[in-house]
Amino acid sequence: MRNYNINKYKDNTHYIVNVTDSYGQEHSSFFRTIEECSNYVYETWSYEVQQKEDLLSKAIANCVKLDTNRCVEPILD
Repeated sequence: MRNYNINKYKDNTHYIVNVTDSYGQEHSSFFRTIEECSNYVYETWSYEVQQKEDLLSKAIANCVKLDTNRCVEPILD
C-alpha cells in the first residue's frame, strides 16, 4: 500500500520524507522544501520496482532459527 509522511522537527532546517511504495518497500530522504519532498514522493512511486527476494539471507536466518530451536548455539563464521 502506498503511503508517505513529511515531518519537520523543531529547530531543524530540513524535512524528512518517508515513502512506502506498492511493494511495501520503504524509502526515506531529507529535503529543504515541501516541494522537493513532494517531488521525491512522486518520483519514488513513478520508478518503483519490486526488489528481488534475498534467498541467501532467508536461508541463513532459517538455519539460525533451527539451531536455536534445537538449543544449539548458531555459529556464523
